[in-house]
Amino acid sequence: MDEKKLVELRNSKVNEMEAIVNKAKKENRTITNEEKESFENLEKEIKDIDNTIEINNRAKSLALREIPEIGIEKNIEDLEREQFENIIRNKVFNVADDTTKADGEVTIPTTIAQKIINRVIEISPIFARSERYNVPGKLEIPKYDKENSSIKMEYADEGTDAEGKGVKLINIELTGFLGRCLAKVSKSLINNSQFNIVDFVIEKISQAVSVFIETECLTGTDQKIEGLRGISDDMIVTSQSATAVTMDELIDVQDKVIDNYQENAIWIMNRQTRSSVRKLKDNDGNLLLNRDATAKWGFTLLGKDVYTTDAVKKLGAGNDAIFYGDFSGLATKVSEDINILILREKYAEQHMDGILAFVEMDAKVQDTQKISKLTCKNA
Repeated sequence: MDEKKLVELRNSKVNEMEAIVNKAKKENRTITNEEKESFENLEKEIKDIDNTIEINNRAKSLALREIPEIGIEKNIEDLEREQFENIIRNKVFNVADDTTKADGEVTIPTTIAQKIINRVIEISPIFARSERYNVPGKLEIPKYDKENSSIKMEYADEGTDAEGKGVKLINIELTGFLGRCLAKVSKSLINNSQFNIVDFVIEKISQAVSVFIETECLTGTDQKIEGLRGISDDMIVTSQSATAVTMDELIDVQDKVIDNYQENAIWIMNRQTRSSVRKLKDNDGNLLLNRDATAKWGFTLLGKDVYTTDAVKKLGAGNDAIFYGDFSGLATKVSEDINILILREKYAEQHMDGILAFVEMDAKVQDTQKISKLTCKNA
């Protein structure tokens, strides 16, 4: 097996290890004995691959009678990081042709792409809490609809047949809508060998991608990503005012979500909406929304954490202003095959390089019982 295939195999094993850890984190539990055994087996396979790569390098070194330029102590992540840095600094355009220096498309190394996705997960709670899929092409998944998919258990008499009533399987289709973001980087930074250009670019791209994903998940776009526009009508509370919300309406929004899904539920709203909610009081004069040092984002409302984002519209006529629930009810499909276009000539007069990143994604509600929202009354 050549070195490229060995590296690809190693990357797939690393991804499997990360999936084991991430699954345990997502389910808020310790790793099982079976998962531990799988993790250790994968770790052993990676070591075997590393040993094979090392032996290949040593053999190549003997054949060429020279010391390898890259020491065997560097792991795949270090190698890919170095490759990505060389691309940004214009030392190498791609592995196959290191003479090309003009604008062009680059296949981003696997570990760098994964770092961007992981950083997006850290930045955006809505994306982090959604049910995430990473598969190419179209994806069909079942959608739970309580009105059409209810299964009822009832008494049975011996010798009689069971009848399935009201069971209807509904599928939703996740496709891929292309989004892009542009990060312009000063050539002075690029040429500064002491500056950590790789982490800088990863952070800039991650921030832009997370804003796009969060906005589309929450508000969607006509004829594009649906996002939380797919919340069912029976999970929507309409406010009596076009510009204000009451305590009773917030209680109604919360109670739309059944108790089974309350454990991981959070509130999502605009910062200005939170300011309005902070002024609400109950009949005893107690504030409805409270500062809480133990809360993830510093505030709790009716016992649940409150996350604010500019991706949600403010209180206003016809606006979807507040979302609540367990956001694993939202299915997201984001491709980890991030493509990057290096624009060196376009911004040359500005003494900058452009780094254009493309990501494919889609998002739809997959469980109508998990998420509710408050919509402001039309003026």
